[in-house]
Amino acid sequence: MRTVVLVAMLLGAASMAQAQNQTPGLSIELNTVAEANGGCQLTFVANTGFENGVEKAVFETVLFDKTGAVNCLTLFDFDAIPAGRPRVRQFVLPELACADLGQILINGVNTCEAPGIESDACAAGLSVSSRINVELIV
Repeated sequence: MRTVVLVAMLLGAASMAQAQNQTPGLSIELNTVAEANGGCQLTFVANTGFENGVEKAVFETVLFDKTGAVNCLTLFDFDAIPAGRPRVRQFVLPELACADLGQILINGVNTCEAPGIESDACAAGLSVSSRINVELIV
């Protein structure tokens, strides 16, 4: 019985330490790209470390082709990103071949609305990654 209580106490302490070490901010992962509806569909997974989540997040995004030339500048509206749960968002870019896509830049935060945080907190705490061969950068 003591072993079970000790293990529960250690697991609780580890969870509290992990929660305290989690940096408030946003993380965005480029998960997949796929041809869809005559264009390229980008799938992102977004998470937030903000205690109350994010009510609305819109990012100015630049897409580059494989030669490094700018293909387009657009806004991606991630809408709400709840605390403690990932949110998947998809965007279809008409007339863009996924094979031509070389790099995606999160150029800035257009909108960041979240209870109890400053508007620049989304930009300051933004981290990005990619699971595929298209690089996602800030």
